[in-house]
Amino acid sequence: MGSSPIVNITDPQYAELLLSNSTHISKGVVYSFVVPWLGDGLLTSKGAKWHRQRKLLTPAFHFKILESFMPIFFEKSKLLVKLLDKEADGKTTFNIFPYITHCTLDIITETAMGIQINAMSTKNNSYVDALYGACGEISNRMATGWLRSDFIFYNTSYGKRFLQYLSTLHGTTNRVVNERKDLRKKQNSNNEQIEDEFGRRKQKAFLDILIDVSEDGTVLTNEQIREEVDTFMFEGHDTTTASISWTLFLLGLHHDVQEQVYQEINDVLQNDKPLEFNNLSDLKYLERVLKESLRMYPSVPTISRTTSADIRIDDYIIPKGSSVAMHIFDFHRNPKYFPQPTKFDPDRFLPENSKDRHPYAFIPFSAGPRNCIGQKFALMEEKIILSYILKNYKVTSTQTVDNVNPVVELILRPHEGLFVTLEKRK
Repeated sequence: MGSSPIVNITDPQYAELLLSNSTHISKGVVYSFVVPWLGDGLLTSKGAKWHRQRKLLTPAFHFKILESFMPIFFEKSKLLVKLLDKEADGKTTFNIFPYITHCTLDIITETAMGIQINAMSTKNNSYVDALYGACGEISNRMATGWLRSDFIFYNTSYGKRFLQYLSTLHGTTNRVVNERKDLRKKQNSNNEQIEDEFGRRKQKAFLDILIDVSEDGTVLTNEQIREEVDTFMFEGHDTTTASISWTLFLLGLHHDVQEQVYQEINDVLQNDKPLEFNNLSDLKYLERVLKESLRMYPSVPTISRTTSADIRIDDYIIPKGSSVAMHIFDFHRNPKYFPQPTKFDPDRFLPENSKDRHPYAFIPFSAGPRNCIGQKFALMEEKIILSYILKNYKVTSTQTVDNVNPVVELILRPHEGLFVTLEKRK
């Protein structure tokens, strides 16, 4: 592309050479478009700085901390089911994607920042509008060659809108960081616990954990904390929205699979027993369904790296400084690893069917040193939201795999939405 060499990889055996190599951890040039928003956070940083940040942030995803988020997942899932009730007459066709988006936004803002934006219950929210707007402008810029130039982009209406969105996003995060720091100082000096509006002890958000490790700015500055919180916000809602929505779409086409999932949920939640952290591992069939959905519609269909040195792939030398795009969508649909790749079959992920598969043939959360730090968080969230929806409703898709039209806009998004009908379970 112009003077920039770009290599496209569609077979996992070649991707392994790059992704498993700790030398080539710099992201591709397209990631530069999110730098004005996310700065040098975990997604975009490289080299020693990335290694330091990854080590620093890994404890924030310990299972004990993830378990503490369960009440938030439950609360938002219950509200989602309540909101879906008005659509659930078995006849009304509607786009379920926005409902899932608002639910995951409410979850990520509370778990990442410790604030409630009530995206599900309020229509006009400046932060939500800015988040959508910024993602839209980044997608548009990536797809439009002449907007890739900073000089051109920031002198167009697109670039000016983008800066307005960033002003809202950065302003909100900065305000929350400062308020949270002040509150924690005050409470620490008075030996108080952080409580919610009902007087209950409030669970720590990722922001609180970052403040803990910042050591009053000696390890992480306010700006670095903001970059990491913004990164969680950016990566933590769209990807889970896509995974949940595509899974519902596929289950809405395959009622036999949906009924098996429903029976498993009922078995785990006998006598209306509430879902608990330990129950999640019992939802084995639902997990296989999620994996098969991510195989067919990976939330992030392509990732890229910039080579830090020459690297040999078969008979070819990929020169230092090349952009290498690895097309996960194609890995997952390669018939060499997945026979009948367009067939929806959760049993592909039974242990006996997976044991001899190439380890990089299925990488919805990337792989190697730069794999997704939040994949356990994502799978927990997805299992819980899907369990609540499928426990209460039978889903029927009104589109097919031939006309659903997935497009790449940062994530793999359905271009016109995902339209379903819901029927209440008796």
